Amino acid sequence: MKKLFIVLTLSLLTVLSFAQEQKSISKIPAVALKTLDGKNFNTNQISNDGKPIILSFWALWCKPCQKELDAFNEHYADWQKETGVKIYAVSIDDSRSTAKVLPLVDGKSWEFEVLLDPNSDFKRAMNVNMIPHTFLLDGKGNIVSQHTSYFEGSELDLYEEIKKLAGVK
Repeated sequence: MKKLFIVLTLSLLTVLSFAQEQKSISKIPAVALKTLDGKNFNTNQISNDGKPIILSFWALWCKPCQKELDAFNEHYADWQKETGVKIYAVSIDDSRSTAKVLPLVDGKSWEFEVLLDPNSDFKRAMNVNMIPHTFLLDGKGNIVSQHTSYFEGSELDLYEEIKKLAGVK
C-alpha cells in the first residue's frame, strides 16, 4: 500500500510539473534580440498600432519554414492592405550561421521584419520546440493562436484568423 501511494504521488507530481511547463503564454516576454543590421531589438518593441501580428520562428536549415515565409511574403502586401497585419520572422540560427541569414532574406526579397535569436533565448521563453512555429497576436499583443509545421495553403487558414481579428469580412 505504501509503495502504491509513493508511485501515485510521484506520478501526480510528474504530471503537475509537465502541465506547469506546458502552460501557454498569453503575452510575449521581453527578450533581447538583434536586427539584421546588428542593432539591438527587445521583443517588447513588437507592436502594430492595435493591428494583428504574425510572429514566426524559423531557421536556415528548415525548408518548411522557408516555404511558409515565402507564402507569407507572396501575400504580405495584400494582407497588409486589407488588415494591417505585420510579420516578424525570428531566425533561431546560432551565431555561426547568422551571417547567412541576411543574404537569404535579400535573395528571397522578404518584405517583413526579420530578427535574430542566436542564443535561442526568445525561442525558449516562448516554449518553441519545433519549427516552423507561428504565433498570431491580436492588436494588444495577446497570443490568440499558434501552430507548428507548414503545408501548402495553411497560410490562407491563418489569414482567415487575421481577418477576424482585424474585423474584416
